Amino acid sequence: MAHSLHASSPASAPFRSNRPDLASEAIRTAREDLAACFRMAARNGFEEGICNHFSAVVPGHDDLFLVNPYGYAFRELTASKLLICDFHGNVLDGEGVPEATAFYIHAEMHRLLPRAKVAFHTHMPYATALSMTEGEPLIWAGQTALKFYGRTAVDRDYNGLALDNQEGARIASAVGNADIIFMKHHGVMVLAPTIAEAWDDLYYLERAAEVQVLAMSTGRKVLPVDPAVAAETYRQMREGDCESARLHLAAIRRQLDAEEPQYRH
Repeated sequence: MAHSLHASSPASAPFRSNRPDLASEAIRTAREDLAACFRMAARNGFEEGICNHFSAVVPGHDDLFLVNPYGYAFRELTASKLLICDFHGNVLDGEGVPEATAFYIHAEMHRLLPRAKVAFHTHMPYATALSMTEGEPLIWAGQTALKFYGRTAVDRDYNGLALDNQEGARIASAVGNADIIFMKHHGVMVLAPTIAEAWDDLYYLERAAEVQVLAMSTGRKVLPVDPAVAAETYRQMREGDCESARLHLAAIRRQLDAEEPQYRH
């Protein structure tokens, strides 16, 4: 299912001769944070083989992004294995190349949506299951789901694998002002200003989808929360979201430091 980018990428732009300094402390922290998210995503069953991808704009370099290399499962990734790419498909740091759809989706997402400093794309089972059903994916019936009230969009025009810039740009245009996009028949993508907030949203999105699928499986009618209450609950949740996300990421890093410290390498 996964495709290597190879040399067929739009690398017509000349390779950068003024190679930037990519060894700053901020970049090292971003590498470790992103590696931690890959490892914990694998633990939670969010990965799918060697497919799916997380990316983050490189601190201090808005035209570069970190992304996982082709051929590795999430549970294998470490900070030093992550690639730094530009929007033309050039790999400036790291060994290997990105998976093709990772490049075409994520490069366009970061290029066209500057607010999307981080983009996590998965086929995690419960959220993906809801992308395959009739109607809106989330019913706004569970409290966890209300974290995403008014923050989602749906790309209804599944068009096969994203193997060119045009398809990546089409997906980016479907996002609008949303932070989460359900990609019909495909999966989900979470966009955020920080790695911590992307992880927090990804985790709770799958939890919200899981309990909704369980509720739907009873065959009984799933009752949505009153819209006014849903909106107020969303407001309450968002007030502390940034700090909660920061602490959530710190918690997963503590767990990994104790149990899988190699993610830092």
